[in-house]
Amino acid sequence: MLDLENNLHRTPNSTPDLVDGIARAKLYGEPLFKMPNDLYIPPDALEIFLEAFEGPLDLLLYLIRKQDFNILDIPMAKVTRQYLDYIELIRKRNLELAAEYLLMAAMLIEIKSRMLLPVKSGDTGVEVDDPRAELVRRLLEYEQTKLAAMDLNALPQRGRDFFCTHVAVEENTILRWPDFELADLQTAWTDIFKRSKLVAHHKITREELSVREHMSSILRHLQSARFVEFSDLFDVTRGTPVIVVNFVALLELAKETLIEITQAEAFAPIYVRLAYSPT
Repeated sequence: MLDLENNLHRTPNSTPDLVDGIARAKLYGEPLFKMPNDLYIPPDALEIFLEAFEGPLDLLLYLIRKQDFNILDIPMAKVTRQYLDYIELIRKRNLELAAEYLLMAAMLIEIKSRMLLPVKSGDTGVEVDDPRAELVRRLLEYEQTKLAAMDLNALPQRGRDFFCTHVAVEENTILRWPDFELADLQTAWTDIFKRSKLVAHHKITREELSVREHMSSILRHLQSARFVEFSDLFDVTRGTPVIVVNFVALLELAKETLIEITQAEAFAPIYVRLAYSPT
């Protein structure tokens, strides 16, 4: 098309002085009354695209099924003639491809020649096999394989008909208690200390307080319950010194990993429990 347009552009003027005929074509909307003298059509400008086949057996099966021939009684003359016509077409375009089909053509001609020979089964008493039997067997096997391949191709395929997505889910089976800041413990202690000041005693006594005794008391208290709220470990009625010693005892137990101090979430109550020792 480009060569045609370039050649037409090189033509000075295609419109004669006297228009006495019908325009042969139109170029950019203008009538063309005569063909250019230097018009050149390359040999490959016109190509014939034939139906593609996967091999000689595929072509032979196509010719038989298209014309509703009985595959068990193939008319060898018609099929061979049509087969050779197709080979003649592809031989002009692709000689290497035609070589594979020529082998099947030779086989068809051989079968046809054997069918023309006289049958002498009466002399030996043995029935002569049909020369087409081997070809029919190969055609039937090929047709079954081709139909099975088509059925498999019709099934949904990953990457063609659907795609798989992968989602990574991180599973965590270890129970993890939420961490708490030291400021949370300090706030809880400040709250308890303020509450202790609400109860005032004017009894003057001298009391000897033991951190170890309070540690033992806390452990006994924790043995009776799984979780004990932090504020329940302090008796605010006994005064500030007892609360301070009790708090020191609690810190010593936490230091020696005999107890665990936990909190479910931020600003939630603080709980204390006995630490689990490994068996």
